[in-house]
Amino acid sequence: MKIGIDKASFYTADMYVDMAKLALERNEDPNKYLIGIGQHKMAVTPPSQDIVTLAANAAAQIITPEDREQIDMVIFGTESGIDNSKSAAIYVASLLGLKNNLRTFEIKQACYGATAALQMAKGHIALHPDKKVLVLGADIARYGLRTKGEPTQGGGAVALLISQNPHILALEDETAYYTEDVMDFWRPIGRNEAVVDGKFSANVYLDFLQETYQQYTAKTGYQLSDYAAFVFHLPFTKMGIKAMRQVILKDYDPESQLYQTYMERYEAARKYNMLVGNIYTGSMYLSLISLLENATDLRAGQRIGFYSYGSGAIGEFFAGILQPGYQNYLQTDLHQALLAHRQEVSVAEYEEYFDAMVLSDEERTIDITKDAAQFVLSGVHEQKRQYLKRTEK
Repeated sequence: MKIGIDKASFYTADMYVDMAKLALERNEDPNKYLIGIGQHKMAVTPPSQDIVTLAANAAAQIITPEDREQIDMVIFGTESGIDNSKSAAIYVASLLGLKNNLRTFEIKQACYGATAALQMAKGHIALHPDKKVLVLGADIARYGLRTKGEPTQGGGAVALLISQNPHILALEDETAYYTEDVMDFWRPIGRNEAVVDGKFSANVYLDFLQETYQQYTAKTGYQLSDYAAFVFHLPFTKMGIKAMRQVILKDYDPESQLYQTYMERYEAARKYNMLVGNIYTGSMYLSLISLLENATDLRAGQRIGFYSYGSGAIGEFFAGILQPGYQNYLQTDLHQALLAHRQEVSVAEYEEYFDAMVLSDEERTIDITKDAAQFVLSGVHEQKRQYLKRTEK
């Protein structure tokens, strides 16, 4: 039985800050952001959006009435949880109008959460092939204003519908994973911003990629030529370039056609991430969507390699096969229109939005008049977040 990604979509707020302008405001060379970390724009999330609304807006793009009947599980991967008890998955299931005969829960392991959800969904479909699982990865990356991590912030959500006989990508059975207790990134209880040791985290990321890629190669016998392209967790898009050059292509001539082909496909895979920024659990899957919607030379039957990483830390390498006609099930026009029609905000406005984000249960009403999204956060009343679903257009 084939099991994998039947549909996929992403959503991000309709505002961004230009990274070159942010660099100048921070007295940095713009190329430090544009080239050094590989980011051109960074999503700015208004108070009217949080991980629930971002995820609901992403999922609404792909869920049909038939899907609503077949979905019996919603798994939400995030490290930007809004409640220490109630899962974000329950809110999204309600907003989407899913049936009540559901399993809904939230998974936390830094940026690895959505991959854990994907693998769990695969196992569920193997036991219940007539069902579907909605996997969500949504986060708002926060390190704080004027911090070293500030240029690697962002926000958004990815929604994946997992089923048998998938239209986009069939997951292969073998996988390789590695876990070690390291303190490269964490967010202590009571903090709204993450703590990160950037250089150490990048090194752990590459070490775990080396370990899992070698482990996967030993298990499968696959060589580089067995893959058409690779996608990675991208806290910033230069990280994927390091992964390609220092691990995947380290023994190959940079001037060779083979090397150039893989790097060109990686450019397609990082295009959307360069314009959105870091969305933690959804970053690798945003890169997959970017690859499929921007690479013109891929075809059905080709293998895509995945490297998922979550600080703390865990790495996993796995692969999937592109399915016949997968292009017909992408949301290319919708996604490109979303990115093209966003509004640029000034650095000062970005800072105001950053400080205005709803991070507590204090009573408040939120102005939603400037947010055209279908799902919005309208306020907090009696320590309960108030979500609004607007009439579908």
